[in-house]
Amino acid sequence: MSSLKPLSHANARLEPESLDHFFSLEQQRVYITTLMKRGGLTRRRAEYFVRLWAYLLLKHQQLENADVLKPLIQLHSTEVAVACTHREAAELFYGNQERGSDRAAGMMIDRFVALGLLEKQFDGQTLCLQIRSIPELDLPAQPEVPVVLVADAFNHRTDTIPIANLIARTYSELMKDVAKASHKIAKALRVWAQKYPQGMRVLRRTDNLNPVAISVLYPVASESEVYFFQQPSKSFFLSSDTLVDPFEMAVPGDQACTSVYIRAWMVDVPYINGKNIHLLLEDSQNTLIKIQQDFPSLCDLYSVILHPLYEDLRLALGFQKTFQDTQRSYHWVYLALDRFLEMDIEQALSSMKQNLKE
Repeated sequence: MSSLKPLSHANARLEPESLDHFFSLEQQRVYITTLMKRGGLTRRRAEYFVRLWAYLLLKHQQLENADVLKPLIQLHSTEVAVACTHREAAELFYGNQERGSDRAAGMMIDRFVALGLLEKQFDGQTLCLQIRSIPELDLPAQPEVPVVLVADAFNHRTDTIPIANLIARTYSELMKDVAKASHKIAKALRVWAQKYPQGMRVLRRTDNLNPVAISVLYPVASESEVYFFQQPSKSFFLSSDTLVDPFEMAVPGDQACTSVYIRAWMVDVPYINGKNIHLLLEDSQNTLIKIQQDFPSLCDLYSVILHPLYEDLRLALGFQKTFQDTQRSYHWVYLALDRFLEMDIEQALSSMKQNLKE
């Protein structure tokens, strides 16, 4: 974020870089957490939208009373459209960072319009923005009570739908029809749970038992291992229109099974922090030890990193990129099972960037 400027409320001149003075970072984080539950908003996009939201309210306030600019207590929908240039938005979003531009800010505004958060008016000269009236956003946002997560077995009766929605929400930009994909994912989860429930684990809240993270460790039949040596997109299943899963699951006791495909490994965005990442990784280690009892020849771990949020985790754990798509930046990634089981998770996570430590 930009550095704060010392301002007097009575004589303050509103500038994008002075936003934090009138709406603190702590207040912003509360709204960011609430917004990320809507889907379609990454942490960074939610951060940008909250800053834009607060700025529009402050700018409207200044237009109504130019002499006094009061700090915001809470956010609410705007009653009128407020003028805001792409340059102002770029300063709000990117501050002094090298990345970002007026054009990028304009594209981000269009994304917010598409998500139903903003209304945009442009008369050929002036761009005006209005925050839409959305009930759950107009309520005063309250800091959430910290929740405790525990590792547990996937329950196909109670966990399938929320986990299918989590997976679809995470990869929504890859899917042509998210609703159709969610249904397909739900069916796949139940099939996998019936065939080999030992490989499916969740993190669930202790207060309401809702699952907020998923780990699917899928033993692969030897005849399907060839797909790990081809372009990843050729074997996409959950996020594609493909009707037949190219990966056959191995049957417990199969001596020829040497590979585990990490078909899903994700934590819902509001719960991503070092503690929960550590918990799911440690549970994955323990789960793989148990899977080895059914598949004694296991030695390879494969996955595809699609979401940029997990690239930092890949580097920390030592997964190596192998086969890449020729048209897109998707890679198969590989790690020897023995290396993962020997890993000190806490030490590995210490090399991660701040965004997943917090």
